[in-house]
Amino acid sequence: MSSFLNLTIRPATEDDIPAVVELFAADEVGGHGDTTDAAALPDYIAAFERISASSHETLYVAELDGTVAGTFQTTITTSMTGRGSSSIIVEAVQTRADLRGRGIGAAMIAYAVEDAKKRGLRLVQLTSNKKRTDAHRFYERIGFAPSHLGFKMRLK
Repeated sequence: MSSFLNLTIRPATEDDIPAVVELFAADEVGGHGDTTDAAALPDYIAAFERISASSHETLYVAELDGTVAGTFQTTITTSMTGRGSSSIIVEAVQTRADLRGRGIGAAMIAYAVEDAKKRGLRLVQLTSNKKRTDAHRFYERIGFAPSHLGFKMRLK
């Protein structure tokens, strides 16, 4: 656990799913089709169960005064490059829109970086939607470099 003012970062529980989904559903840029519609809840529960069952993936929440203010997910991956080293990928970083600019995103990323250091990992990497220019400035300000170009292929 990490504390920052009244901010606590911890692994998410099943009880956090509605708040996490609400963060993604409110994201107008992401275009992931997330929704708070109750009919979609079983999909989110199934995803949470897969993430929780993995020894390489963790979904986190950042709580501010007991309310979910942000979320992110990490995945540890090992590659033959870098002499077989392991890296951490940070994904799905979201801070509640009304709470941005208060250091919550920086605290979440610092938590992931510290976790990677403790594990002796080689690299912390993340991707960000090309439209998120404010996020890009934020990531560069906290030490990330835009070193690669990413590609995606939608399958559904």
